Amino acid sequence: MTDPAAAKRGPLTELLLYFLRLGVLGFGGPVALVGQMEREVVAERGWLTRDQMREAIAICQSLPGPLAIQVGIYVGYLRGGFWGAWIGGWAFILPNFLIVAALGALYVRLGDLKPVTAIFYGVSPAVIALILHSCYRLAKLGMEDKLQWAIAAACLVVTVILQAEVALLFLGAGLVGILYYGNLFRRPPPASLALALPMALPSVAPAASGSTLTKLLLFFLKAGSLTFGSGLVIVPFLEQGVVAQYGWLDQRQFLIAVAVGMISPGPVVITATFVGYLVAGFWGSVVATVGIFFPSFILVLVVAPLLARYGSNPNVQGFVRGAYAAAIGTILGACILLGRIAIGDWLTALIGAGSLAVLFRWKVHNALLIAATAVIGLVAYPLLQPAWVMVK
Repeated sequence: MTDPAAAKRGPLTELLLYFLRLGVLGFGGPVALVGQMEREVVAERGWLTRDQMREAIAICQSLPGPLAIQVGIYVGYLRGGFWGAWIGGWAFILPNFLIVAALGALYVRLGDLKPVTAIFYGVSPAVIALILHSCYRLAKLGMEDKLQWAIAAACLVVTVILQAEVALLFLGAGLVGILYYGNLFRRPPPASLALALPMALPSVAPAASGSTLTKLLLFFLKAGSLTFGSGLVIVPFLEQGVVAQYGWLDQRQFLIAVAVGMISPGPVVITATFVGYLVAGFWGSVVATVGIFFPSFILVLVVAPLLARYGSNPNVQGFVRGAYAAAIGTILGACILLGRIAIGDWLTALIGAGSLAVLFRWKVHNALLIAATAVIGLVAYPLLQPAWVMVK
């Protein structure tokens, strides 16, 4: 692993403008956003090498919290150090926050956002296509041998069967990587490995109590700290707390919040902003947003220097390779689970297949694909009136 001190550094304003733009135009969920960053940061701008980007993805996938934001923070750290991480990360989040908070205000004022259902109908199968295409790019970036593919296949099966992402999959895959690629049996593992592995094990946050804002903050801090992988698989955790535990929203309101997170640019976990606004207004949206994303900054900024210092160790590299393979498998498994919600009739199947074909055939920007499928949804939903949308 390359030391961040040796990475190409650039002005902080460059990071600020890039991540503001990514926050406005980055559609398609975490895997699509990571794929877009990989293309722009490595191939087009040359800020990072291919190996640096692969390691960044594997490291961030091995930590709890939203994948896309963590990769953005890590890229900012490699490019601009400590302040680059904070500036890049919050610049990435800010446009999403403003858009979703505005939608939350409209929902509260108007009582409903009926066009969201129609947009969700057209956009959600395109999101699945974006995830699959980006996963293909990520597999090309970091999948190198049969063992990694075997790990990915096992993690895919477990994710689909359990219908959840299991943190122990990443730790187990990392340990397999250490045993196969490292030198654990030739010499004792370094202290760095003992430091790095516990960082991937979450600690339980205190139970929420007190005011509504305090409860929101503690709940979303816990969500950001305990949920591995990405916004794609954080939804069941949020639903359990928001709907079942606290009763802040009903089932339909929560599904609308998820739809807003999926059709807006940036990470899917921006759903937290919408939930926060519905529960406690503007300050609720601020508290929920800070809570869901703040743990990612701490985790990345603590782990990144350790990995920069000890990353050349074969055991650490083996852990990264195993965890990367687990990431590919769990993302594909989550894609299957989400596909059951997104694709329910002939038109959504056609949109998904057509979007995937377009992405492989032409270099279509994610925002253009999302806009086109949103229009299809707005036109087709009133005509077909599918009863399964937002219900499955």
